[in-house]
Amino acid sequence: MSYGLLADLVVGIHALYVGFVTLGLVAILIGYARGWRWVRNCYFRSAHLAAILLVCAESILGINCPLTTLENGLRLRAGQNAYGADFIGYWLDRLIFYDFPPWVFALVYLGFGTAVLATFWLAPVEIGKPHRSSPTDR
Repeated sequence: MSYGLLADLVVGIHALYVGFVTLGLVAILIGYARGWRWVRNCYFRSAHLAAILLVCAESILGINCPLTTLENGLRLRAGQNAYGADFIGYWLDRLIFYDFPPWVFALVYLGFGTAVLATFWLAPVEIGKPHRSSPTDR
């Protein structure tokens, strides 16, 4: 497998991570409003919180994202610059990377992390026996 293809794979994984964090919050809010029980699942909510807290910690500590570092290293080994040479890699990069000062990212990440923490108050996690599915649990 070529380094460029591996870099594109890392970008895809990175995009999935970003999607999980952002769409997870949207799902929790919509699910709360619609009465979906699965959005109160302890494992889902714990994984979601851990994902954004990791991003917040990296931002506070000034640490580069390991996925970004890995992708950049693979791109260099492939003889590429910051963006993938193919269509998918290029647009996935453009989708999740922006050129803002680090303090803007820290502010956004911490605000988003605060919103995720607030959902634990708004739609508390259910711990205990799983409930039987009903037609509204989809």
